[in-house]
Amino acid sequence: MIDVCDILDALRWHADIGCDEAIGDEPTDWAALTARTVARAPAVGAATAGGATSGSVPGPNAARGSAPTRAPTPAAARPATTLFASPDQPLGASEAGIQARARAGDAQTLEALETALRSFDGCPLKATAMNTVFADGNPQARVMLIGEAPGEDEDRQGKPFVGVSGKLLDRMLAQIGLDRSAVYISNILPWRPPGNRSPTQAEIAACLPFLERHVELVQPKLLVALGGVSAKTLLNRAEGITRLRGQWRTYEVAGTPVPLMPMLHPAYLLRNPIAKREAWRDMLALQQKVAEEGIK
Repeated sequence: MIDVCDILDALRWHADIGCDEAIGDEPTDWAALTARTVARAPAVGAATAGGATSGSVPGPNAARGSAPTRAPTPAAARPATTLFASPDQPLGASEAGIQARARAGDAQTLEALETALRSFDGCPLKATAMNTVFADGNPQARVMLIGEAPGEDEDRQGKPFVGVSGKLLDRMLAQIGLDRSAVYISNILPWRPPGNRSPTQAEIAACLPFLERHVELVQPKLLVALGGVSAKTLLNRAEGITRLRGQWRTYEVAGTPVPLMPMLHPAYLLRNPIAKREAWRDMLALQQKVAEEGIK
């Protein structure tokens, strides 16, 4: 007799390693595919003088003068639209991003923003995640930390930075006199990418308006971008985190410049313990800035 729990465990394992869709052996660039479709669409279905298309295949009755049989239209040639922007478009320019920006802009409180985010279906990650991970910590805090995306533990518990990397983050904050009652924590993405893979440009485009509105409502005095995805997204830069970290940058919140420090992600430090030296220097810079701003 088959145990339902075993089936669910197997499905969960496949989802955790990224096998959430049966598409093919290689990833498909849907944006490029759509561009090719638009370019080829006029040729598809164009009739010739005899009524057959360029892709027609003579049927078994063609010799007897009956109309030729039209070959099935290839999948790549069918008219299609895409929900997300191509990788070379600016973030937030997709249809999903526009819809997200409208919903996020209507939210006047954090509670309303969370409700709008949970009802938003423009990001496919929501279908594979267990929970929507909104935020943790003190929303009145003047220091806001922004990570990349939830991991497995965060997805199960519905809170950011509660796994092994979260425990390391707590220890790092404690070393400079901070804890979760003195900071506010969120992520670029509220849903976990399958297998903890890096988020795509389209996924970021769909979710970024909610994060931007999140920062506007919190109005922090200091921002910390944890990890490359967070730093590059917030600063709109192409450099990696090892080049961006260690220097105070500026992020505009409703027209007001807010100091932002890019830092190495705690998960990166667990994989590369030697980098803790640079991380400690960044934490000391954050401690100094907190003191300069008079943040308690």
